[in-house]
Amino acid sequence: MQELDREKTLAVLRSIMELELAGVVRYTHYALMITGPNRIPIVDFFKAQATESLLHAQQVGEILTGLEGHPSLQIAPMEETYQHTVKDILQESLSHEKNALDMYKKLLDVVKDASIYLEEFARTMIGTEELHNIEIKKMLRDFS
Repeated sequence: MQELDREKTLAVLRSIMELELAGVVRYTHYALMITGPNRIPIVDFFKAQATESLLHAQQVGEILTGLEGHPSLQIAPMEETYQHTVKDILQESLSHEKNALDMYKKLLDVVKDASIYLEEFARTMIGTEELHNIEIKKMLRDFS
């Protein structure tokens, strides 16, 4: 087993935490902006996504501080498109989820063969993000 590159690992964990915290803001915003006859279940979906993003940020933050890192007070950059149809919001969500998936894959690459715990954490999160991508793609099907 190789030695963990602590600095690289901390940098990726900070980026993931910033992205997950941006997800809290993004999904809360989306929940507020949904209108129309299907509003209630879609709002509930986005509120659940915001809650899950906060949980993920907290999990990543615990690992980061456990490795003696310092979590950022920043969130990842977000663009406001001012497009709030359900289709637009779902497409933006899919883009965000793809970014999260890429970040967890990057974490896996950095910790591979250096930490079984971090590898398993990254793999679990990759699975979670893949599922989010699938769910959002299914939600977008009616719009194609």
